[in-house]
Amino acid sequence: MKFDFCPGSSRFRQPQPDIIKCPTCSEELEIWTDEIQVTCPKCKKTVIREAGASCLDWCKYAKDCVGEEVYNKYLKNKALSRQAKKITKKTKKDV
Repeated sequence: MKFDFCPGSSRFRQPQPDIIKCPTCSEELEIWTDEIQVTCPKCKKTVIREAGASCLDWCKYAKDCVGEEVYNKYLKNKALSRQAKKITKKTKKDV
């Protein structure tokens, strides 16, 4: 079976570097598009970026499109992002 890949999956199949700022010290950090967390070399904090919506969330061909390993990594990262968001919300309420 010939399978064509959708453009939305390219950041998972062919990750690219991205630059984000550390929320603690404002250091610029390099993180790949298929990653969810990075450790800041300056302040040593783990920075977890929020995982946005993706075609992997709803497409019935997602696992076939990116492969099982990449798909499972995406699900793991998505869960980690949700967990970090809950902790952040809880911490803000306590302050």
